[in-house]
Amino acid sequence: MAELQMNEGWNSDQEFEYPFSVEESIPSQKIHKTKTRFNNVRNYKNGSQQTKPHGLIINIDSKKVGKLIGKGGCNIKELQEKSNAKIKIEQSTTYGISTATLTGSQAAQNKAKELIDELLKDPPQPVKIEQEKKKQIPWSQINKRNHEEEPFSYPPIYKNFYKEDSVIAQMSAGHVAEIRLKNNNIEVQHVFDDEENTANELCIPNPIETFEQAFHNYPEVLQEIRKQGFTKPSPIQCQAWPILLSGKDMIGIAQTGTGKTLAFLLPALIHIVGQKTPFNERLGPNVLILAPTRELALQIEKEVGKYSYHDIKAVCVYGGGNRQDQIDTVTKGVQIVIATPGRLNDLVSVRAIDVRSVTYLVLDEADRMLDMGFEPQIRKSLLDVRSDRQTIMTSATWPPGVRRLARSYMQNPIQVFIGSLDLAAVHTVKQQIYMISEEDKMPMLYEFIHNMEPEDKVIVFFSKKARVDDLSSELALAHISCQSIHGGRDQEDRELAIEELKTGLVRILLATDVASRGLDIEDITHVFNYDFPRDIEEYVHRVGRTGRAGKTGESITFMTKDDWSHSKELISILEEASQLVPDELYSMAERYEAWKIKKAEERANNRSCGRGYKSGFNRQNRWGGKW
Repeated sequence: MAELQMNEGWNSDQEFEYPFSVEESIPSQKIHKTKTRFNNVRNYKNGSQQTKPHGLIINIDSKKVGKLIGKGGCNIKELQEKSNAKIKIEQSTTYGISTATLTGSQAAQNKAKELIDELLKDPPQPVKIEQEKKKQIPWSQINKRNHEEEPFSYPPIYKNFYKEDSVIAQMSAGHVAEIRLKNNNIEVQHVFDDEENTANELCIPNPIETFEQAFHNYPEVLQEIRKQGFTKPSPIQCQAWPILLSGKDMIGIAQTGTGKTLAFLLPALIHIVGQKTPFNERLGPNVLILAPTRELALQIEKEVGKYSYHDIKAVCVYGGGNRQDQIDTVTKGVQIVIATPGRLNDLVSVRAIDVRSVTYLVLDEADRMLDMGFEPQIRKSLLDVRSDRQTIMTSATWPPGVRRLARSYMQNPIQVFIGSLDLAAVHTVKQQIYMISEEDKMPMLYEFIHNMEPEDKVIVFFSKKARVDDLSSELALAHISCQSIHGGRDQEDRELAIEELKTGLVRILLATDVASRGLDIEDITHVFNYDFPRDIEEYVHRVGRTGRAGKTGESITFMTKDDWSHSKELISILEEASQLVPDELYSMAERYEAWKIKKAEERANNRSCGRGYKSGFNRQNRWGGKW
């Protein structure tokens, strides 16, 4: 495996051999370069170009440099062959403008410029379909909708398909507790205390231990499970399947990679077939699965595709995919719709998807959807979903926003959580933390890349899309194969990046947090946090990209002094997983806590002084005095 070593005497000024040339400049040259770059920015904004005796210089948006270079430099080689001109690119991250110098005959330069302009031109914007003016929706009253006002009557819904195995039914309370304890300490309860749960506690089904105990009445499902080569249910599946097959609402809280998708998917297949209305007479899909990102939605679609059951059809609808193709597929008739909130909202508003037919609703990774600000879109899209549906929610954490969403959409849900409600990283990953300055990050990342073993695969996480693009271009210029993924890339490119990482065509993926969830690649050996994530939950999800499916992995995280607000929570994560905590991290946490106390005291003093000033002013005015 690749190893990253940081000596105690590491100095950012020491020599480091980058895989690309670095010009050494005297101060006067730096001043000249700064003026040149300023002029380039001005010329770029004015759409101009420069011609010098040694060639034609054109300005390029730095975000498009990667597209110009192409994978392994293939695009730039092709351009040079077609135009007979030589193209040299100078990167500039200061102003977001780079330059390309074209040399050769005048005709060759002009041809090269024409080809570059054609390659980098922005794609035409899709024509927006005019929609009816949307009314303001009173979210505070969203749950008071009366489905009796609908202009049609809902067909009856069937939800209970569970016939408890005799062995499970006769389990003693002690045996049940033992099974839950050995399956990563499963805890199960009715979640809301204000509901009448005393009698309901007895209604929580016992956990199962084998696939046969859950699906003994569904031999076709058992056959599909055996095809996948599974040996036994995962902890969340042991408890989730009896609950969901019984038709109850459930909140599943477990880390990514623990089998949550299959936990809600197999009961969904049985639920679809169990409805009495024939497929061709249903208004639309029975199952709706909402996911926060395109990658997770596509991953769920891929999982659905592994199981062939009564010719059930599924479609994945997401922003960035071909909208018309998605509409055509839905209107032909599907039983499962997997969607991201934005695209679902779009297709519901133009009546391409009729959610009145949904009887089984899944909100997958609900915490992530709320973090991304999707709550208004979710609520609007689900206005017409029938109130007596079965609802499942999965989450890795249990914050107030997720509780609020659960209260809105669920009826007396049973909560199943694996391990603990406290946030924790997977224990199959070795977590390494490096306290480092910003200027030392890039040399250490290159050191890691150069030391990678042939079997290593790494995801490098950054906080900004521009940094992903810049490094992707630099690695391509250095003939280092990599791929990148972030919210600004076309969906086609994002899917290609994931596929090439899965197949091993590339072993380095540069990414923002769009890849921290829903990316299920079993042989990722390393996660590299170049920038610390915005919150500790995202750190846990990043780490969870490796150490999957029983394998081990390693995470490497850079922390600078600007990340000190995360130090206390990070220490808890590391200690819980029995990882080494650097002494500097403890010191950073202590300094941050002291700083918070000092700031709180200053605010209290300022408020006190403000009240005293106002009080004194009033007293002076009362007695007619002047300041």
